[in-house]
Amino acid sequence: MSTPMTYARYLALDDLLACQHPLSDCDDEMLFIIIHQTKELWLKQMIRELRLAKSLVAGDALVPAYKALARVSRIQAVMTLSWDILSTMTLSDYSRFRSVLGPSSGFQSDQFRTVEYLLGLKDPRFLSYQEDRPAARAAMEQALAEPGLWDEAIRAAARAGLAIPADVLDRDVASAYAPHAAVEAAFLTVYREPERYWDLYQLAEKLVDIDDATASWRHKHMLTVERVIGGKRGTGGTAGAPYLASTLSKRAFPELWSLRTAL
Repeated sequence: MSTPMTYARYLALDDLLACQHPLSDCDDEMLFIIIHQTKELWLKQMIRELRLAKSLVAGDALVPAYKALARVSRIQAVMTLSWDILSTMTLSDYSRFRSVLGPSSGFQSDQFRTVEYLLGLKDPRFLSYQEDRPAARAAMEQALAEPGLWDEAIRAAARAGLAIPADVLDRDVASAYAPHAAVEAAFLTVYREPERYWDLYQLAEKLVDIDDATASWRHKHMLTVERVIGGKRGTGGTAGAPYLASTLSKRAFPELWSLRTAL
């Protein structure tokens, strides 16, 4: 007779709750670990949703893609709120165990970079942080080499009859995307005629939701770092808060923002 399924067995709670290994005797280190491990679980789910959304958009199933995209932006909102929990840890609290982190940093998160690549924010320099984790590097390389979500949205616009130049459609998708006037013009048409291009219009707004939520996450991250360590350098060798401030203007779907001035 098989053993009935239990809550703990279904969720593998014994394994999950055994994954926290503080290196100091400071109570705040456990919070620090749990916050970051939870974020990595949410990033895992975001990667699943973004891959699903990309495949749906590539197949012109725009309406079914909305659910996955909405889920991504809501996960981002939860992740942003988690910074409020971490900010209950003061500079004095963090200073007591910061040394055990060594050169490790969230800057090195392969899943966060994979999410960026899936959105279309391509930068191969982050691959170098996964030299000791071949599976993680392979996942990043796959996301880097394939079209990003914005590439697929632009291609969907072209299939809908909007004028997208060949050099945009045939670009090297592993390279950083550069905003293009023709792409802005195409989506400006979508926004001026939402009834005609309703599916694309709603897709565009779901993408703006994600960019909006990403910017909020980056901003809250920067403020939390400023609150906890001030202007000190980050553990991974970055400039800390100044580096995070430099990322605030990043947009995965730039023309969806610039077209608003012309609309």
